[in-house]
Amino acid sequence: MTKLSVNINKIATLRNSRGGNMPDVEKAATDCVRFGAQGITVHPRPDERHIRYSDVYQIKPLLDVEFNIEGNPIDKFMELVCKVHPAQVTLVPDAHDAITSNAGWETIANAAFLKEICRILRSEGIRSSIFVDPDPEMVRGAAEAGSDRIELYTEAYARLFPQGREQAVEPYYNACCEAVRCGLEVNGGHDLNLDNLRYFKQTMPRLDEVSIGHALICDALYMGLQNTIAAYLNELK
Repeated sequence: MTKLSVNINKIATLRNSRGGNMPDVEKAATDCVRFGAQGITVHPRPDERHIRYSDVYQIKPLLDVEFNIEGNPIDKFMELVCKVHPAQVTLVPDAHDAITSNAGWETIANAAFLKEICRILRSEGIRSSIFVDPDPEMVRGAAEAGSDRIELYTEAYARLFPQGREQAVEPYYNACCEAVRCGLEVNGGHDLNLDNLRYFKQTMPRLDEVSIGHALICDALYMGLQNTIAAYLNELK
């Protein structure tokens, strides 16, 4: 079964909008696990507009499931993950002022940099995952950099899904096949939701984990967090 890692950034965004500690991000993380999530994802950004660096330190000891920290591997970020030692670090090339992640790595152009980052993570016992567009060349570049996994950036799949799911998923299928050929494990994330998740899961030759935040938290406003997590887990069966 593909694991569901719940991204709790949006819960932190709501907390930060008023100050104080409502909603409680730490409780949200443990509740997600209690309701069946097999992982928790956070994506601290330099401006700390949602998850704060202090949140990361506080959440880690509360979890008995996989902790995935996403981010651009600037010095501050690398210092954080090497202290916290999550199960996985997902390397995302987002600019400091990006609203959300909007592209995968150019793994060929950044080969030397990514290889060094993967080396550091490996030396710390942390699994690495490189965020990539569904391009077999970028997948090969991730493998050559020494990454353990890729995370397929699924925004285009979600956007094109209503017009034709077969065409939308084809480049992801091809990229996933290349990842399997290269010996990489495969994650997926960005704009996956209850409408498009099942087909994506069924079509991929391998899918180890999905990281879902925005859509899941939006659904939870109507369905409740426990029911929503159950619904997403059902789509991954």
